[in-house]
Amino acid sequence: MDTIDIRTVNVVQYLQPLREGGSLPAIVKGDDDFLYVLKFRGAGQGKKALISEFIGGELARAIGLNVPELVFMNLDDSFSKTEPDEEIQDLLKFSVGLNLGLHFLSSAITYDPLVSKVDSLTASKVVILDSLISNIDRTAKNTNLLNWKNELWIIDNGASFYFHHNWQTWENHLKRTFPLIKDHVLLPKATQLQKASKEILLAINTDIVSKIVNSIPEDWLINEGDLFNPDQMRAAYIQFLNAKISMIDSLVKEAEDAR
Repeated sequence: MDTIDIRTVNVVQYLQPLREGGSLPAIVKGDDDFLYVLKFRGAGQGKKALISEFIGGELARAIGLNVPELVFMNLDDSFSKTEPDEEIQDLLKFSVGLNLGLHFLSSAITYDPLVSKVDSLTASKVVILDSLISNIDRTAKNTNLLNWKNELWIIDNGASFYFHHNWQTWENHLKRTFPLIKDHVLLPKATQLQKASKEILLAINTDIVSKIVNSIPEDWLINEGDLFNPDQMRAAYIQFLNAKISMIDSLVKEAEDAR
């Protein structure tokens, strides 16, 4: 199975929770001495949010967008034992094992549609990416984008691929477009959707999609009560993404109409 190259890092220090995120991510230090924003497997949407985060982030990188380095992060059970806050204690306890870390961008600021700058091609690529992965959470209320060193960075794709919350009906999503793109924070600036779609089609293909999906840790694909085994889930993510890529013209038209 071909995969992409993702580092695995151990958490050596829990520094502080980021309370603006509903799932209580945290800044942690890895055994490589770098700081990361850690997304926990024990948070609300659990491992499925990590899968969305991972696939969305690596697809964004593949199409030339800025994404902090993603790493798999091992968390052992020692942190929950020394944490005084009960809510965080539980989160740490339920997150022992492999989690997802994003390289911490020090002094980055949240993207503000009224103030922050972004070029139209980048905005167009982000809009199409979010149509492809059905990301419902890149709105003016919650942009999930950062400005760092005068560039736009993609940081949160956890609300994508919502079909995976109900495997019984997942195939119903294969031919659907993404009407919620009308609420996308970057849609007003996405004036080069045709050009962006051509660049995306040159950058990603079935092979790249398969490598990204094959890199999801096996353990993240095992949930109590799921109908599918890990191999069936991988096949479903690959089929879903290939279906969306094949209908990119319809997604572009939908976004243009919404603009």
